Amino acid sequence: MEREMEERMNAPASIAPLRFALLAEAGGGQARRGELRLARGAIQTPAFMPVGTQATVKTLHPDEVEATGARIILANTYHLMLRPGLETLRDAGGLHRFMGWRRPILTDCGGFQIFSLAQHARVRDEGVTFRSHIDGSPHALTPERAVDLQIGWGSDIAMALDHLVGLPASREVVRDAAERSHRWLARCVARHRELDGASGGTALFGICQGGLEPDLRRDSARVVAAADVAGCAVGGLSVGEPKEEMAAMLEVVTPELPRDKPRYLMGVGSPEDLWMGVERGIDLFDCVLPTRLARNGALFTPGGRIAIRNRRWSQHHRPIDETCDCDACSRFTAAYLHHLFRANEVLGLRLASVHNLRFLAREMEAIRAAIEADAFGSAAAAFRERYRPVGAT
Repeated sequence: MEREMEERMNAPASIAPLRFALLAEAGGGQARRGELRLARGAIQTPAFMPVGTQATVKTLHPDEVEATGARIILANTYHLMLRPGLETLRDAGGLHRFMGWRRPILTDCGGFQIFSLAQHARVRDEGVTFRSHIDGSPHALTPERAVDLQIGWGSDIAMALDHLVGLPASREVVRDAAERSHRWLARCVARHRELDGASGGTALFGICQGGLEPDLRRDSARVVAAADVAGCAVGGLSVGEPKEEMAAMLEVVTPELPRDKPRYLMGVGSPEDLWMGVERGIDLFDCVLPTRLARNGALFTPGGRIAIRNRRWSQHHRPIDETCDCDACSRFTAAYLHHLFRANEVLGLRLASVHNLRFLAREMEAIRAAIEADAFGSAAAAFRERYRPVGAT
């Protein structure tokens, strides 16, 4: 096993760094079951990708992340560019070796930080200049630089640089950002093609934008679909818009995307949104939500989210979730986790994070099984019947 893992860590360049096969489709719907094969391993889709922004999934050892069922994780180009930087990652033998993760890694392009760190970012057609949120130092990120960085530290999947704007936004602002994203995509594709021989098997995904404008979304999806990319991502959603509008945009976008390429909805990770996205043809998801909620004592259960710090759990000497096989539920009680959080013990953060990631992995397992059995519709209805999202009445 150790030898196999070592071989994955040092996986050689591949002529075809990514292969995607559809294994089943829900009858009468868009839900799909597939397999995404990369040099460092296969991912069964639909799948959720835990986020390791700064080369770590917060509080967790890589083996703990893998034990939850995760077969691919996400890291962030902007943050890795600032620290430790490309030179350090190259000297370390690449991102996988540096962080001790043996399976595939997808790296975001830095486009989200154009939105989330807008006060530190200046966007031009050439690219974006960031003032580091750490020390104020300037850092230029062009489409070419984004590809260089991601290939340089050995990403399995690299994302093309895009321009993400927050919502709501005017049609003019949304159109300008989408068109800039298209121009940047063409430059990313050209750079990826130029470096392909030295890429070590890095696949490139494009990102469609368009805000909440159906025609702009459709046009952007068509641009990405026509590009020389291995996969198609939907960006610019889950940034404050109502969930119904996010769903409506997916209904516009996914029919325009190639059937034989993986589809990735960026920044989405609540259980109800995973089911909604799969229902509309999405294959991959990522989000900081499950681990961020966990560190704040919010845990997923089959009936909805609970707050483990609440007094009601202080004498609950049973698992958080009787159906869950994670370390937190198979070995410890809700009362013990309540105690850990009340006492500010780090173990509480770890166990809660393991539980939330395992919960989502199990939901994805259930989704895949339902699609294979051609029972996705009834499974989705059963999920909505039992799971109460936050804010639902």
